Amino acid sequence: MRIEKFLKQAGVPFKRHRHPRTFTAQELAAQEHVSGHRVAKSVAVHVDGRFLLCVLPASYRVDLRRLADAFCADRCYLADEVEMQAMFPDVELGAEPPFGNLYGLETVVDEHLAQCENITFCGGDLRKAIEMPYSDYERLTEPRVLEFAQVS
Repeated sequence: MRIEKFLKQAGVPFKRHRHPRTFTAQELAAQEHVSGHRVAKSVAVHVDGRFLLCVLPASYRVDLRRLADAFCADRCYLADEVEMQAMFPDVELGAEPPFGNLYGLETVVDEHLAQCENITFCGGDLRKAIEMPYSDYERLTEPRVLEFAQVS
């Protein structure tokens, strides 16, 4: 998969795990036996006519008002499934990796996730998880870190 090739080329240590099919980031956390606070969930959001990839803990949800305020935006809403498939054509719907830079998207990370030593996320397939140090993730994506999520 594209993400694993990217990580290998960058020389980043990571672990790949196979698990039964999961449909939510919280299910992924349960399958991987890790806290939902350190599982990175990817959510594409429209912000004044452009897309952003928001990356936040599985145990949180995007607060669209906070996100709009952070970008001084008039309109802020979630991308739909058709838009997600168009943005991430090489991954299974719902298994989007948190690397917006690989898809031409600005990446925004919630500050709660940025405090984790390691993060786990979908590797482009609903049966695959990738675990890696957050510091390497941050170095590779150069995300904007904001407080835009709240506990679900």
